[in-house]
Amino acid sequence: MRILLVLLTGYFLLVLFTALAQRHMLYFPDTTPPSSDNLRSFYGPALAVWPATGDPSHRGYVSAEPLAGVHSRGTVVVFHGNAGSARDRRHYISALEQRGYRVVLAEYPGYGGRDGKPGEAAFISDGIETARLALETFGGPLWIWGESLGAGVAAGVSADEALPVAGVALITPWDNLPDLAQALYWYLPARWLIRDQYDNRANLAGYPGPVAVLIAERDEIIPMEHGRRLYDALPAPKREWIFPVAGHNSWPIDPSASWWDDVSDWLEEKRLPFL
Repeated sequence: MRILLVLLTGYFLLVLFTALAQRHMLYFPDTTPPSSDNLRSFYGPALAVWPATGDPSHRGYVSAEPLAGVHSRGTVVVFHGNAGSARDRRHYISALEQRGYRVVLAEYPGYGGRDGKPGEAAFISDGIETARLALETFGGPLWIWGESLGAGVAAGVSADEALPVAGVALITPWDNLPDLAQALYWYLPARWLIRDQYDNRANLAGYPGPVAVLIAERDEIIPMEHGRRLYDALPAPKREWIFPVAGHNSWPIDPSASWWDDVSDWLEEKRLPFL
């Protein structure tokens, strides 16, 4: 009986710790503000703070030297995964700018020197404003891309009916966070503990535009089945890409990879008219 009591007490403390520390388990921000060192080109393009109104008010980054006269296909706003900062995602600019897009790497509250605290409500409301400002500044059509956690933000942003989102691309997404948490932490009542839902199925259920879903076959963080469940639940138009043998952080980011063309061309073909 004493051993059982010790085990139950330990389990209760583990559940309590998980409930209280879940935000620290979900969000891993690099809080370093932008500087001349981390904006310059160690790999990929050099970045510029956007909008250029001072570090505390920046919403993300754009190329410091955008290709001239090639942004004929509109504006892509990219929402990144949970670790690091938007400055670590320069490959989106390298790949998409050469394909005719102006690219904004959106930064989250609490990341990259921005004020605020991480959380679903804060990320999505801020993301909507970032997308609105990007559209106003650079023009449309407006495309929303999201990776991992950023796919959850992208889905929430695209659900805003006031934003004329022409198409959405989701890379290594989940269906909803409570189901994913329960699958990963099967020994805990994770589904009932999680506060941030990021329910991509529900958020995109009424979105009428095209959704591209890109899944890593051997994803060790978000198992492939969760991306497949999301894809199956989405209304048309939709299309799925599988990166064979790839893991969560090893899908092909090479700007010359043909899938960038496949996804962008399909979204262009199926896009909602820009209003």
